[in-house]
Amino acid sequence: MKPKTKAASHRRSPCAVACTLDLIGDKWSLLVIRDLLQGIVTYGELQSSRERIPTNILADRLKKLEEAGLVSKSAYQEHPVRYSYALTKKGEALKDVLRAIVQWGREYIPGTQALNSAKTHRNPATMRLHKSI
Repeated sequence: MKPKTKAASHRRSPCAVACTLDLIGDKWSLLVIRDLLQGIVTYGELQSSRERIPTNILADRLKKLEEAGLVSKSAYQEHPVRYSYALTKKGEALKDVLRAIVQWGREYIPGTQALNSAKTHRNPATMRLHKSI
């Protein structure tokens, strides 16, 4: 019998939907990912998002997303240390999931729309994406 990895030992089932929801199924994680896809990269910018994520929850979600390999951080200032955040390849792979959610929401939830970031996009991948999320 194969030994369970740490991640596998915390799964409630082998179902891909359940495992994905355990990772990003709370009410904030996909919004953080949405903002990162739109080129919002600093903690302050993420906290200023339209939904106003509380600071303690934002810090927790960024840490969990980093531990899951969806987000990476790099220091852009030393005193005090401040970080910018970016999606990893694994995190960027959620782009199509978010597009599908936007499409579903626009079709079945009256009054919803795709939000476009007013921020200047630095990443060409986010420039293509921001039109639909």
